Amino acid sequence: MKKLMMTVAAVAVALSAGAAMAQDKKVFALVPKNMNNPFFDQARDGCKKAEAESNGAFECMYIGPGEHGGGDEQVAIVQDLVAKKVNGIAVAPSNAAAMAVALQAAKDAGIPVLTWDSDVLPENKDLRVAYIGTHNYEIGTNLAKIAMAIKPKGGSICIQSGGAAAANHNERMQGIRDTLAGVKSAASPGDQLTGQNGWTEIAGCPLYTDDDFPRSVQQFEDIMAKNPALDAFIPTGGFPQFIPDANRAAVGKFKEQIASKALALVVADTLPVQIDQMKEGLSLGQVGQRPFEMGYKTMIAFKEMAEGMPAPADPTYTGLDVCTPENVDTCIAK
Repeated sequence: MKKLMMTVAAVAVALSAGAAMAQDKKVFALVPKNMNNPFFDQARDGCKKAEAESNGAFECMYIGPGEHGGGDEQVAIVQDLVAKKVNGIAVAPSNAAAMAVALQAAKDAGIPVLTWDSDVLPENKDLRVAYIGTHNYEIGTNLAKIAMAIKPKGGSICIQSGGAAAANHNERMQGIRDTLAGVKSAASPGDQLTGQNGWTEIAGCPLYTDDDFPRSVQQFEDIMAKNPALDAFIPTGGFPQFIPDANRAAVGKFKEQIASKALALVVADTLPVQIDQMKEGLSLGQVGQRPFEMGYKTMIAFKEMAEGMPAPADPTYTGLDVCTPENVDTCIAK
């Protein structure tokens, strides 16, 4: 009987300890712009890897809008996370200005915030601890450098972007414009190209996809129908290539122009599905980010801050991969 009582007591202690551990488990949220995007899928995978390595110290809660840019929906999701009192929020703002309201609520509640992939506006940087992700201006710079190597005398160009209020895409556009023009503009998205260094943006551009992939393919088809002699087309994200069959059908009509370098088609991001299309002759360059590292490093940063360690450096850049048909087999960082 005494032995039985000791066993029951031991079980009670174990259950009590387990309940305490469950209660102590942190919840860190990773909020993408949308959840139907292979780019953000990689960030989710990095987040889940960090969770697995934590031995139960925290949960990676991956949550975001289901479709497209989802600016308003994303703000509502962050506000809900604040109400639920999660232990940290890592967000890639679709609409940097609108997100400031939700991040102010997080700050008031004492919930640390990290931004990744896309940052807040400069005047709102006090609302988050740090930015972890790509140097977005440098994406634009490298996209432009590839285009300049293909078209050293310049030409007509159309830039395709994400949302007009997306800070990261505006910074990339500024990098493209500044590099092609040879002059640094005052602020993103930069000054429109009107002949600087021989480069001119055509009427109707830049194009805004709002992360709607079918729309991005249709925009390419429409702009090429109106401007069949276009010299350069540069998306600041992988939008059209994320639906490969549709993109192959649209871009395949211009494979000869791409192969002859009459059309400098250069695209952001280097996901496997995109590299496959470059190998097929459907682009002349890809400048890629490292979304897996973004998801992983934001979670590690939250864990370390919760343990009393210093906050990550602001900004913390995760690097770029610059790919062309010439270096395609070695361009991706391992």
